Amino acid sequence: MSAHIEFDTVPQLFRRLCETYRDQDRTLLRYKEREDGWQDLSVGDVERRVHALAGYLHDQGVRAGDRVAILSENRPEWVVADQAAQALGGANVTIYTSLPPAKIAYILRDSQAKVLVVSVPVQRKKVEEILDECPHLKRVIVMSEVPEEAPEAYVPWEKALEAGAAVWADPRDRLAGIAEEVEPHDVSSLIYTSGTTGEPKGVVLSHRNFCSNVKAALERFPIGPSDHHLSFLPLAHAFERTCGYLAMLASAATISYAESVEAVSQNLLEVQPTVMISVPRMFEKVYSRVIQQASEGGAVKQKVFDWAVRTGKRHAREAQNGSAGPILKAQNALAQRLVFSTLHEKLGGNLRFAVSGGAALPEKIGTFFQAAGVTIVEGYGLTETAPIMTANPLDAPRYGTVGHVLPGVTVAIQRLDDNEIVGTVSGNDYPTRVTTGEGEILVQGPNVMGEYWKRPEETRSVFDPDGWFHTGDVGRFEDGYLQITDRIKHLIVSRGGKNIYPGPIEDVFKTQAWFDQVMVVGEDRPFLTALVVPDFESVRMKARDLDIQESDYSDEELIEVDDVQAMFDQAFTAYNRDASAHEKIRDFHLVAEPFSVEAGTLTPTMKLKRRVITDRYEDEIDAMYAKFERRGA
Repeated sequence: MSAHIEFDTVPQLFRRLCETYRDQDRTLLRYKEREDGWQDLSVGDVERRVHALAGYLHDQGVRAGDRVAILSENRPEWVVADQAAQALGGANVTIYTSLPPAKIAYILRDSQAKVLVVSVPVQRKKVEEILDECPHLKRVIVMSEVPEEAPEAYVPWEKALEAGAAVWADPRDRLAGIAEEVEPHDVSSLIYTSGTTGEPKGVVLSHRNFCSNVKAALERFPIGPSDHHLSFLPLAHAFERTCGYLAMLASAATISYAESVEAVSQNLLEVQPTVMISVPRMFEKVYSRVIQQASEGGAVKQKVFDWAVRTGKRHAREAQNGSAGPILKAQNALAQRLVFSTLHEKLGGNLRFAVSGGAALPEKIGTFFQAAGVTIVEGYGLTETAPIMTANPLDAPRYGTVGHVLPGVTVAIQRLDDNEIVGTVSGNDYPTRVTTGEGEILVQGPNVMGEYWKRPEETRSVFDPDGWFHTGDVGRFEDGYLQITDRIKHLIVSRGGKNIYPGPIEDVFKTQAWFDQVMVVGEDRPFLTALVVPDFESVRMKARDLDIQESDYSDEELIEVDDVQAMFDQAFTAYNRDASAHEKIRDFHLVAEPFSVEAGTLTPTMKLKRRVITDRYEDEIDAMYAKFERRGA
């Protein structure tokens, strides 16, 4: 299936969407108000707001190439602000709402943003702290109420729209024609990579980068005007921006904005989306809860559950090969009705498929959901590739891989020891049966960024003389499916000289009931250890079964209880039985405080800041190794 709208730039996409549906009262965006429930904005409603804000931005001096920053949660105003900037040939600078004031100030200064659009009071107050540090910032448009003693640069959202509508309507300005002058090679956005160390880098993405990626993805995935997406991943991230926003516009689908991440479960029931775009952590949590509920339901319920999972997996496997017979189909239908119907209801009851990205989806999670009748399509890419490079096919997903290369994109595998390219796969040759050795993943294509903003040396460091972009990821092709091993920079080199990728080891524990977060440690150490953040809800439920008065303990106290420590010790012992000697986890330390963006231990895209975590828990890590040194191990 291809895009529903023909386009080569983002403003062209929006303009042609409006031309097609302006007079049809078609709902484009939805949001929820506390008292009045879900509110619909038609294509025409959104278009009028975009034109009004574009008029105001132009009146404030925004011209082609200028940067307009957005510091906001997912909401219709985010789309309006983005499209208004694009309509003037401007570039959107995306800022995560989780960032502290100092990081926001850095991005505003580095990008030299002329206007900032900000949402709720907590974000507005961050801006107030750093406004004097951003000399290029001339105006701050505030979506929420503006206090009486606000800085002179502040203007309320509604006032900006009111003033801008008159500017847009003035025929002397001819603003409507500016969007038509935007070229595919022009800059559409600066997306600042979160980075696990140092200051973030601005990834310069053109209209060609985004539009080619959207059209390539829609060649593989059937999304159309009847589809509905619940958006909750940050629009500041390239994954949601391309898949959950631009691809939905190109498909003329409807987008509903979740009230918050915490409200997603309730919003799924209300919105009943047909398409879900998420990160593995959500699917992991759902899986853990389902497995736990089955185990607590008694022997009969567990037996029925296990049968249903086996039946669902067998049906998925044989249906994919075209060999599912009538008896198996009937058994699977019964399994879906008896066991998995509740899971479907929790996801809204209307889901056709889900897309997972941003991190590796454990194979066990993918195969379980497939058995339950929910196909999760895992993809792979980077901010620098706008972002999708590969994705699993809907009709033949292979979990544990990230699928086939997208049309127009070419991926190569380069050996780490001698830099020889051992295999090249073009998405235009889909499907392909190529198998290669392991090495760094390289990519070329119209989706690949042109540069890092004002960082020529760092730009040169990621492109080789032949034009390949070096991803820093390690992988291989198996029968045309790309399999990711890990990040090169995450590679652990033990004191014995063993190369160990921590990602696959950490994935083993993500699906286990007691574990919330895990980080493997071992760089220049004699063996591996792990820092573990428990899933305290699951741990407390298990503690009751062990007659531990868990309500008497704080999280910090609970992890010190011997029986709780034993639960995790058993999990690592079970893993170590089958692990190779250099990949065994010899000790662990339980951490009460979750790794988080707010604590500075996760990036805004929810990746571990390994160096930060290692430094923060240096004493605890040293203590684990000291125990073995005292024993002479």
